Amino acid sequence: MDRLQPPLPTRLTDLLGIDYPIVQGGMVWAAGSSLVAAVSAAGGLGLLGSGSMYPDVLREEIRQVKAATDRPFGVNVSLRRDDSPTLLQIVLEEGVPVISCSLGNPNIYVEKMKARGIKTLHVVTNTKHAAKAEQAGVDALIAVGIEAGGHPGPDELALTTLIPQLHDATSLPVVAAGGIVDGRGLAAALALGADGVQIGTRFIATTEASVHPSYKEMLVQAGPTDSVLIARNVELVRVLKNDFAARIAKAQADGASATELHELLREGRPKLTMYEGDVQNGQVQAGQGVGMIRDILPTAELIQRMITQYRQSRSAMPG
Repeated sequence: MDRLQPPLPTRLTDLLGIDYPIVQGGMVWAAGSSLVAAVSAAGGLGLLGSGSMYPDVLREEIRQVKAATDRPFGVNVSLRRDDSPTLLQIVLEEGVPVISCSLGNPNIYVEKMKARGIKTLHVVTNTKHAAKAEQAGVDALIAVGIEAGGHPGPDELALTTLIPQLHDATSLPVVAAGGIVDGRGLAAALALGADGVQIGTRFIATTEASVHPSYKEMLVQAGPTDSVLIARNVELVRVLKNDFAARIAKAQADGASATELHELLREGRPKLTMYEGDVQNGQVQAGQGVGMIRDILPTAELIQRMITQYRQSRSAMPG
């Protein structure tokens, strides 16, 4: 591993009390307590992926992170889940330092969280959503570009256009998410006006990520054009090309109804890949940066590599 890099201060690190402006995405099945604790202990912010957890499992995972590190960490909650009020209450009861929410109205949780000193991050994909989140009182925005794996949002804006727009439209710290896998991506995001990055796919290819080894190996073997968007007209998802992605494309070409496509997408497809290791019949969610992933590393080593590369990229810039 490279020598320990000094902190990289930004508005995001000041807000969250972390060393480096790197947030690990709260990915279902992948972002368990082992990965989250490792990211936070290494100076970033780990986020538990509550989307694949029952409430009692989330509570136990929170406690395991606390037992493993005293550094700040958070929980990602999709407000679209029917039991999201229960998950939010667990975050409050367990005194989690940070919460990240998506797919819903921030007004339903921000006031309660801030009253307990919990920092609030909200996912947005355009300036309209950002304005509403800022008005609700969130502490920072996570801006998801079309490059992101999983569900990037319907607006299909690339980070190169989304981040400057949000920087100009809001006074909040902005976290860039989508296709970022290394220190060069971090440097580019900060140059565009972001205060940090959220990284998902690259953290799946770590020793601590709680997914099947077949999934990690498929990420390492993927090429630069293997990440594709499917189901654009019903539930946009970015995945790697496989038999399931081809099946969705054929169903759409054959005129499948929205209901039929939704059923295909929701047959436990992420779990099939991430937990069971079936990388042909499940959703292999991955961002566009996957073609630059060539190894599976311990999280601490990965973060140090990112910061080293960020500083090398900065020093190589003209002027």
